Amino acid sequence: MRQIRTKESLDKNLRYIAEAVAAEGGRAYFVGGCVRDKFLGRENKDIDIEIYGIEADKIDAILRRRFRVEVVGKSFGVWILKGCDIDVSMPRRERKTGEGHKAFEIDGDPFMSPVEACRRRDFTINSMLEDILSGEIVDPFGGLEDMRKKILRHTSERFSEDPLRVLRAMQFAARFDFDVAGETVDLCAKIPFENLPMERVFEEWKKMILKGVAISKGLNFLRDCGWVKYFPELCACVGCQQDKQWHPEGDVYAHTGYCMDCFARERVGDEREDLVVGLAVLCHDMGKPLCTTHDPDGHIRSHGHDILGVKPAERFLGRITREKALIAEVLPLVKRHMAILDLWRNKSGDSAIRRLAREVVRIDRLVRVDSADRGGRPPIVPEPSPQGLWILERAKILAVQDSAPKPILQGRHLIEMGLKPSPRFSGILSAAYEAQLDGEIFDIDSARDFARKLLENDETLN
Repeated sequence: MRQIRTKESLDKNLRYIAEAVAAEGGRAYFVGGCVRDKFLGRENKDIDIEIYGIEADKIDAILRRRFRVEVVGKSFGVWILKGCDIDVSMPRRERKTGEGHKAFEIDGDPFMSPVEACRRRDFTINSMLEDILSGEIVDPFGGLEDMRKKILRHTSERFSEDPLRVLRAMQFAARFDFDVAGETVDLCAKIPFENLPMERVFEEWKKMILKGVAISKGLNFLRDCGWVKYFPELCACVGCQQDKQWHPEGDVYAHTGYCMDCFARERVGDEREDLVVGLAVLCHDMGKPLCTTHDPDGHIRSHGHDILGVKPAERFLGRITREKALIAEVLPLVKRHMAILDLWRNKSGDSAIRRLAREVVRIDRLVRVDSADRGGRPPIVPEPSPQGLWILERAKILAVQDSAPKPILQGRHLIEMGLKPSPRFSGILSAAYEAQLDGEIFDIDSARDFARKLLENDETLN
């Protein structure tokens, strides 16, 4: 396959690199993700270039004539061009030296053939090159055909040298809505987890959550290749039955995948918000394996699974990230993911909504979790959530849709009233905040009145 690219259509920096390399007898290619994304019709701002046929010192000289350069890895040569979103490299040889993600010896080899260089890459869709000047495509492993068939396939037997690639398969299947080839699933099943760095593991989960369009495909791959066993809280959801009246889609694991697909359709584009909500949706039913029962009437029930789900969710999140603040934002959403429906059914008042806002901090996040939960039950097509619309309207009126109620009475107000700072302050402020949640306090004047009455009626506070 050949695609002609005119010189005029090239970015000036790219044209400079390609022509300077050609003048030295080499060839410059686009490689990896930027080639893949071009054929998938996706935007890719980061450009990766691989240069063949000239030595590292000549590449370095060419680049330094025009760019500010940072060199990474003297033995294999990667040049980061500052301010250009361009990385330049030589083809390289990698030799595994032991266990683990980083146990490789890497050496640059500018005279390696493009086919040999492509062989070390992970998937066929990432193992293509495009000549920058001519547009010629080098596709030795059938990446274009796999893209046409929407198949994710490992490039060669070298895939198994890096266990992180199993999780890359998970997130790529989710991002591109691709099926993973059977032989790749079988190969991944034989690859051990091998002490992967938590930061790298989390990066793959994060990409799936923030970029996945068919997240259920990533999760199904994880189950099919057996790697779900390395995440036992998620693994426990496999085969955990649900009542078909409410969950015709299958077991808890299937439901979780469909919920994640619904979440993906409703992302808001704010990375932090989407990450918190996405993780909450992923974890929301981890309590069901702990409490699912079969009633004599034939119904399957999971009473209290929301509360029971907090501990397994905490353990799962602790396996993939050290970000304690992130975990702290996710867990209340897991614990209270049934609350919106309960409050709506009971027609609860303002006090209950304020208290819920205090617990989860952002009711709008909880509404998104509830929406994904409702949408994860095909073939049931959910209507707009009446409970979600109801609580958002009430929360907006109460000004707690995106934050916990802020205490009206604070220590400085007690000092202004003539009280000296003491441990008793916490008791007064706590009682005032509870009264605020109940609607007894609504401004600073009512807060001061409440504090005065409290002091008059309780001598222990004087």
